[in-house]
Amino acid sequence: MEESTMLDILKQAILLERRGKAFYENIAEKAENKSVQEVFDMLAKEEQKHIQTLSEQFKAYHKDKKFISGDIYEKDTSSVASKVLTREIKEKISAAGFEAAAISAGIAMEERAVKLYSESAQNASDPEAKALYEWLAGWEREHLSMLMDIDKALLEKIWFDNKFWPF
Repeated sequence: MEESTMLDILKQAILLERRGKAFYENIAEKAENKSVQEVFDMLAKEEQKHIQTLSEQFKAYHKDKKFISGDIYEKDTSSVASKVLTREIKEKISAAGFEAAAISAGIAMEERAVKLYSESAQNASDPEAKALYEWLAGWEREHLSMLMDIDKALLEKIWFDNKFWPF
């Protein structure tokens, strides 16, 4: 992959992560429930880790045309997100409220991130670039999965509250 293409992908990734961080911080600040605030705050902190990692990789690649060894990545991409997703949090988010709209927007954002990182990993010829993108895609899949779980719980809650169940 050309140097300029690699640097462009890294710039795009950093921008995507910064937008995600700002978005999640904004939601955490505006959410009314403490548990919901904590979930979005945790997502913002994870996006900050991505920004730091991507920035370090950008500097290294820009300077030496090499990525930092993959040893800097956590081997386990399962985030704290899956551990904090409780029934209470799902119940505290109103299906028609601000947080529910944020969940939908977050899903779209995480889907874009997974797509960018997955495609970048497929196209990367440098093994370190491939490892970086696969690691990021895995982490973003965790975020996406958590948000989709919340969204599914909200949908089921609406169905139950409105007696949409066929039985």
